[in-house]
Amino acid sequence: MTDSAPRRARVRAPELIGKGGWLNTGDQQYTLADLRGRIVVLDFWTFCCINCLHVLDELRELEEKHQDTLVVIGVHSPKFVHEAEHQAVVDAVERYGVAHPVLDDPELATWKQYAVRAWPTLVVIDPEGYVVAQHAGEGHVHAIERLVTELEAEHETKGTLRRGDGPYVAPEPEPTALRFPGKALLLPSGTFLVSDTTRHQLVELAEDAETVVRRIGSGTRGFADGGPREASFNEPQGLALLDDGSVVVADTVNHALRRLDPVTGEVTTLAGTGKQWWQGAATSGPAREVDLSSPWDVAVFGGKVWIAMAGVHQLWTYDPAERTVAVAAGTTNEGLVDGPAAEAWFAQPSGLAATADRLWLADSETSALRWVGLDGQVHTAVGTGLFDFGHRDGAAGQALLQHPLGVTVLPDGSVAVADTYNHALRRYDPATGEVTTLATDLREPSDAVLAGEDIVVVESARHRLTRLRLPEEAVRVESVAHRTQRAATEVIPGTLRLEVIFQAPAGQKLDTLPHARTDSRGGTPIGPSTRLLVSATPPELLLKGEGADTDLSRDLELNPDVTEGVLHVSAMAASCDDDPANAYPACHVHQQDWGVPVRLTEGGADRLPLVLAGMDDTAPGQG
Repeated sequence: MTDSAPRRARVRAPELIGKGGWLNTGDQQYTLADLRGRIVVLDFWTFCCINCLHVLDELRELEEKHQDTLVVIGVHSPKFVHEAEHQAVVDAVERYGVAHPVLDDPELATWKQYAVRAWPTLVVIDPEGYVVAQHAGEGHVHAIERLVTELEAEHETKGTLRRGDGPYVAPEPEPTALRFPGKALLLPSGTFLVSDTTRHQLVELAEDAETVVRRIGSGTRGFADGGPREASFNEPQGLALLDDGSVVVADTVNHALRRLDPVTGEVTTLAGTGKQWWQGAATSGPAREVDLSSPWDVAVFGGKVWIAMAGVHQLWTYDPAERTVAVAAGTTNEGLVDGPAAEAWFAQPSGLAATADRLWLADSETSALRWVGLDGQVHTAVGTGLFDFGHRDGAAGQALLQHPLGVTVLPDGSVAVADTYNHALRRYDPATGEVTTLATDLREPSDAVLAGEDIVVVESARHRLTRLRLPEEAVRVESVAHRTQRAATEVIPGTLRLEVIFQAPAGQKLDTLPHARTDSRGGTPIGPSTRLLVSATPPELLLKGEGADTDLSRDLELNPDVTEGVLHVSAMAASCDDDPANAYPACHVHQQDWGVPVRLTEGGADRLPLVLAGMDDTAPGQG
């Protein structure tokens, strides 16, 4: 459902409620009345979500440019049980450099008041306290920036705009040697190289895994090659050793692969342009000319560097000999689907480890341990999908993890999993198909490396490496199982009208010139202007309406014999600058994935609106 000239709907903004209280405000509590006169952008996010992290980075320039009129407020709305812990939210706000107030809403109270259905969702509130726009997914900041400029002018004229300093109060920095380290690598010298993610550096630690030998990188966000003091990173993560002794670094927020010479400390760029990959961009080619998207980990497998491309739910490869990159597995659709590499679905792959014949991966959003064989087939060892997680040992088919970020091959061929949100180190034995627990009371472990008879764990939220002797016996842990806490939407069995709401931002129109379109950076052709992909868990829920098409509205036929499930909806729309004089207008891609829990009931809704951009004009209370 599209509209190229939307009216501005006005809905009174519900109050901001969060049991966890406010962060980044110097302990001050706020209401919407306190923010009257300012333009407010609510960013509904959760810290596990890579798309949410992308939006945090998109917002930085907007916040800086409009700092005296605009207040961005992050409304933290958890998916996983661990994300509902207040200290975990405090950690995440520091870890990702969130420089605006955050409301901790562990019970999703504000999420429900604003009828949010997806992470991330951005809601714009005008200076008089009315909701004037809603956007789901990434790629909307250009539209919000234009709206903010319009609102500034409109409310300056009306006398309802209040300029001045915002409510953000920066927290005091902590003097630890590491700050939220991500991954670690044992160097041939016996020392450890650690990605010190929040400080944007690599740190070499002595053999005791504690003493700092040297730091590499300026320590501030940036994308620059050079010596150990001149080079800069942006939230680096994964590390892998190449045959020539150099180290490949997944420079996550720079969307790049970097090369470190451990002898000289010199840093160069291997792959990526520094810009984020979008649908329709190149998926192979010269490594320095192809965009990447949040590479989270790297591992050498089959003579190539494999990349856990968390930002687009794929695995890519970098060929050191040819200096090229290419997609190796995954469709960009988020989920858990095994089979041939080109048809498999992943969900934010975040950890890699290779043996001679298998590439193991931690697929974080499906809480899964998966592997790719030399034949290109993708398999799942542990995990069932996007919505089930927990801490359960036993047979792999019923075992549960919670958002794992790291994987390590052990000497006996079994696999250790950094089970991040369970604060545990788990073990999967391919020979027996059993899952056990090796250690607990770790704080957000994100990686582990073998060092002699020990395993050294990156204990990210304790800002340290922790050395453990590999136990001979498993730890006994009480089994728990969870599902995401979002309430199911009640819908009718039979025909359900699915409508993705997309209203092109002011000054733009829905793209109708596929032959002439380039993205907003210029030069890159974008595919079809709209795309809608629908599937369901369980698959039997959908009798009709599955698959991909270009229409943003569709009639689904729901199976009355399936009482509840999840509808998976992925939508994309491109809008272009509305300038008749420009034959090659710049275009902007808007995209989002929804997982909508539904319950079939005779009194349920016969229409399911999902807002990609704009406002749902049929919603109550608008006008």
